Amino acid sequence: MNNSNATYSNLFIVVLLAIFLFSACTSPQDGEEIKRLARVGNEYLTLEHARTQIPDFMLQQDSIGALQTYRERWIENRLMLQEAERLQLRQDDEVQAKIQHAQQEVLTQALKDAVISDYEEELVVTDEEARNYYQAHKDQFVLNERFVQFRHLIAEDIESARAAKRELMQAVPWPEVARKYSINAEAKITESEQFWPISMAASDIEIMNRYLNIIGQSEISPIQRVNGNYHFVQLMESRAEGEHPDLDWLMEQIKDWLLLDKRRRHFSSYVKNLYLKAQSNNEVDTFNVLQTNYNTQPNRTDTLQNTETNE
Repeated sequence: MNNSNATYSNLFIVVLLAIFLFSACTSPQDGEEIKRLARVGNEYLTLEHARTQIPDFMLQQDSIGALQTYRERWIENRLMLQEAERLQLRQDDEVQAKIQHAQQEVLTQALKDAVISDYEEELVVTDEEARNYYQAHKDQFVLNERFVQFRHLIAEDIESARAAKRELMQAVPWPEVARKYSINAEAKITESEQFWPISMAASDIEIMNRYLNIIGQSEISPIQRVNGNYHFVQLMESRAEGEHPDLDWLMEQIKDWLLLDKRRRHFSSYVKNLYLKAQSNNEVDTFNVLQTNYNTQPNRTDTLQNTETNE
C-alpha cells in the first residue's frame, strides 16, 4: 500500500479499538430490555456499557454530559473502524503484525495480573518493614522546601472571626472553635492535621499564604476580608527545608513502594521459574549467530633497547 507510516499508526489504533469494543457493542438479543444510547450499522452502544467505561467522578460531576461525550466518541470510533474495514486495512501485513504484537502484550499483562492476583493475599507490608526501609534510606528523604502545619478559619462575618480568634488565644480547643465559627469546619479541621509545603499552604488565599511565610509559631494572623468572608491563619509548627520528614508523613507512601516492589519480585520469580522449567523440558534453545572478531593484526614490538630520553 502507498499510505504513509503516520496513516498506518492512526489506522492501527482504530483496528485495536475493534478488538476491545467488539464484545461490549454487539447487537442486542431479542427480548432483552437494553437501554441504547447509539447505533452505528448493526452495532449498539448500551447505557450499561457506557457507564462501565466512564470514571465514577465524571458521572458524579455531570452524568448527562459525560454520557453524551462518550457516545460521540464511540460513534466516531465505530465509523473509523468501518472505514478501516472498507479499505481492507486488516489484510495489510504491517497492520496484522501490529495487531499480533498488541494481542501478545495484552495476554502478557493478563498473565501478570493473574499471577499477582493469586499472590495478593500474601502481599502484606508491615509498619516495621516501612520503618526499617525509612531508617535504611533516611538520607533520601529530605524536605525540598519548608513545610508548615496551620489552622485556617473562614467566618461569615467579622464578629465571628474576632470571637474565634479570641477563643483560640484563650486556649479553647481548635475543633470546637472551628465547628462553632468556621465555614467548611470539618474540612478545615482535617486540613490542620497534616503538614503542607509552604507553596501550597492556604495557596487559594494569597494573603493567608503570605502570613504563613512571616508569622511565628502559634501566632495568629490579622483578619482579612476575602471574597465576602473573613479569614485568618494560625501557624502551629514548621519544618525547614533540608530537614527529614516524620515517618508518619511517609508511612503509606513507603508501604505502597514496598508493595509494588514485592509484586515485581514475585512476578520476576514466576517468570524465572517458567524459564528454568522450559529449559529442563528442552523447550528453549539459544543460538549464537554473532561471529567472534579476532585481532589479526601482528604484535608490533618496539626494537629500541633504550626508550629513555634526557629531554
